[in-house]
Amino acid sequence: MIEIRINENEANQRIDKFLRKYLTDAPLSYIYKMVRKKNIRLNGKKAKVETILKEGDVLTFYIKEEAAGSLIGKKTLGTNIRKNFKIAFEDENIIIVEKPKGLLIHGTKNEKKNTLVNQVVAYLKQNGDYDPEIEKTFIPAAVNRLDRNTSGLVIFGKNNKSLQVLNAMIRDKNIRKFYITMVMGSIKETLHVKGSIIKDQGKNKVELVRQTKRNAKEIETIFRPLKGNESYTLVEAELITGRTHQIRAQLSDSGFPILGDEKYGDHKINEKMRKTFNLKSQYLHAYKIFFQKCYPPLNYLEGREIISEFPVQLKEIEERLLMR
Repeated sequence: MIEIRINENEANQRIDKFLRKYLTDAPLSYIYKMVRKKNIRLNGKKAKVETILKEGDVLTFYIKEEAAGSLIGKKTLGTNIRKNFKIAFEDENIIIVEKPKGLLIHGTKNEKKNTLVNQVVAYLKQNGDYDPEIEKTFIPAAVNRLDRNTSGLVIFGKNNKSLQVLNAMIRDKNIRKFYITMVMGSIKETLHVKGSIIKDQGKNKVELVRQTKRNAKEIETIFRPLKGNESYTLVEAELITGRTHQIRAQLSDSGFPILGDEKYGDHKINEKMRKTFNLKSQYLHAYKIFFQKCYPPLNYLEGREIISEFPVQLKEIEERLLMR
């Protein structure tokens, strides 16, 4: 028999969701069978998969510890994970880090260890802000995503309540996200671009569609020119929605491809950027986050603005192309 007392970070989730995360190596059918046969009980009574767990609840597993051990996935946190990010902001609830270009946020089938998530979790563990031995299912997580070759700010929730609130604020568009990019061509005025997008999973590329199609998702971005000449424009992009490759695809479709963008950019200008500046990927940096409206317990962040350092390579390109 195994007993688990639900702590603050495990509370406010359905029992079946908790069990899927705790018994990671167990088939879903096995989990539901255990609940149905009363081998998993809540506070000594029959458990129901839809019940929301509360702090202090006790889940009892009527199975042998050896059997449970084969079903519980081990949290693999490398001990020698090198910290390859800067911290833009941190308190007891959240941490906002500056991701360098080239680093994945989440792992893939071929690359699982050296990710931003693993680096941040290892950092929090080292500082005593996260203890995987105490937490049964909770792991600090990112609430926004950046492409591998897009640098900039990524927000993490350090506890479950903050993570839930951050996700709600993202969903309700109360965290404004701003990017800096440089494009080919001259943009003279603000562009407020709306449309629909479809992702090709196989090619990891998106397509803008003019008519409503199945699986198409709405996208919206505001592009503000900051400085430029007849050849290039430095642009601030504010995401209203946050879809894969949204900024890159919309600017290309509008006739202003991002410098260095291999998927949606201009081949000739990309080749020039490679030879002149060694720019091998898109000129795109998530530089600012503004907390517009915040929910408890993160009310204190309301009105706060976090700005990241500008990558040296991108700053050099800006100076040489636009400050002559």
